[in-house]
Amino acid sequence: VCVVNIVVGGFTSGGNQSQICIPKFQRRSSHTMAIPLAKLLISAVAVFMLFSASFATSEMPFMVVHKKATLNRLKSGAERVLVSFDIYNQGSATAYDVTLVDNTWIKKTFEVVNGNTSRSWERLDAGGILSHSFELEAKVKGPFYGAPAVVTFRIPTKTALQQAYSTPILPLDILADKPPTDPLALAKRILAKYGSLVSVISMVVLFIYLVATPSKSNLAKAGSKKKR
Repeated sequence: VCVVNIVVGGFTSGGNQSQICIPKFQRRSSHTMAIPLAKLLISAVAVFMLFSASFATSEMPFMVVHKKATLNRLKSGAERVLVSFDIYNQGSATAYDVTLVDNTWIKKTFEVVNGNTSRSWERLDAGGILSHSFELEAKVKGPFYGAPAVVTFRIPTKTALQQAYSTPILPLDILADKPPTDPLALAKRILAKYGSLVSVISMVVLFIYLVATPSKSNLAKAGSKKKR
């Protein structure tokens, strides 16, 4: 593309018109850059679709581990934690040498009183479920935040062990001060807190009752007057 009639110094040289030409490739630069970018995006989408299809058709186990912790306050005042696991194989292949390890319970804070914090199984078939539980006794008062447990397993197509993590648990308030559940103790607690207010209300009610209720002597005088 050329621009014509550009005068240099106010005059044209030899009556010729000077021209400034802009190369054509400058106009097509954005178009030529868009073509390789489009090819790159198409290639990436094709690779992603191929990888997704191969992953969907391959037979592999898929482990889902549910972890739950429940507090139980004993009459002696001690508090125990019941930890339970449910391991689901939602994949399409069997998992072998399944091992559950839960190292989040520190010995300084908790003591195992029933069961073990780890367990192993020979296999877990597709669509199957494994369960495990153990019980601990808390030693230290305060909030506790537990980490997920780890499940390792083996599949025949891979030499390395595979890992899966359990769901986290909610924070536990260990040995927290709880209100009494005994009705008598609850009544004593309410009376100690609102005793003065209850006394004042009782006196006001009694006064209103005495004022509104006629006495027996007044009733007897009214009856004698009617007889006369």
